[in-house]
Amino acid sequence: MTDVQFRDLSKSFGHHKILEDINLEINSGEFVVLVGPSGCGKSTLLRMLAGLEPITSGDLIIGGLRANDLPPQQRNIAMVFQSYALFPHLKASDNIGFGPKIRGETRAAIDDKVKKASGILNLFSYLDRYPRELSGGQRQRVAMGRAIVREPSVFLFDEPLSNLDAQLRVQMRTEIKALHQRLKSTIVYVTHDQIEAMTMADRIVVMNLGRIQQVGAPLELYDRPANKFVASFIGSPSMSFVSGALKGSATKAWFETSGGGRLALVGKAVPAANTLETGTVEAGIRPEHFVVGGADDAMAIDVDVVEPTGAETHVYGAIGPDTVRAVFRDRLQIRPGDRLPVSVDPANIHLFDKTTGLPL
Repeated sequence: MTDVQFRDLSKSFGHHKILEDINLEINSGEFVVLVGPSGCGKSTLLRMLAGLEPITSGDLIIGGLRANDLPPQQRNIAMVFQSYALFPHLKASDNIGFGPKIRGETRAAIDDKVKKASGILNLFSYLDRYPRELSGGQRQRVAMGRAIVREPSVFLFDEPLSNLDAQLRVQMRTEIKALHQRLKSTIVYVTHDQIEAMTMADRIVVMNLGRIQQVGAPLELYDRPANKFVASFIGSPSMSFVSGALKGSATKAWFETSGGGRLALVGKAVPAANTLETGTVEAGIRPEHFVVGGADDAMAIDVDVVEPTGAETHVYGAIGPDTVRAVFRDRLQIRPGDRLPVSVDPANIHLFDKTTGLPL
């Protein structure tokens, strides 16, 4: 059964359109992550699902019922906010049990729900503490516990980890994923951090400028991006783009960079190769797909910065007029100012029309 459907959904503030023609189905038990840059409309879409923002046009279907006009309390949805939104004067146990309390449930029922949620989130040691006495990660777990006791059909997370330090973010990612696997609930999760999206989602919804750019499994988006925006947004470090032209003969095809270097395109379809001028095509290359060495006419990176991390060597530089970043597993003995010949397996080259951003 489909838990949530957006049908031709749009949202405007006055004459300013925030979301346009959103069509998406989220299945029962699925972990879906909405990802995109700030201002793309992902949090607005989540708030519309929660009932906190009115819908301008289109339909929102929850559990088979049109929910456009349903108040938030009738949608069987629980939301975890970026700011935790805990009551500072209540202990953790009372924050977790606040929802059942205002619904008039018995003390025994409330205690049982708080105990169950605390066990899932490992909060027993913190139940008697006030929010000010908790770390950021502990506060977020309390906020998650408050959502769990509602026993909703859909959990909504609005950038819940953005206030945490790097180590806590990794820990909380694991805990939220484990929570989903344990509860088997539907989760809609908003973030601007594509690493969170890649590591947590069953499916990712990439958004930009109020529209959905692509929907798919994490590795599907990574390997087969629908356009240049998705290619550049998914992946960390992000994809590098090198401008040039497609060239071909009766027996082979290649991509020729603005600086004269070449990348073989064995097995690639090259539409009207000799009619596409330099600068009209871009080759997208993941940092880890650069390989040191190559033929005499292969590309070369003019090295600007070298960052050894121990396990990897990160190289920043330029190929002709284009800045690139390459990641190598080897400990390379290179310095700023060096010219580093590189090649790329044809299977790992993504070709885009520079004007439209669409793949060739």
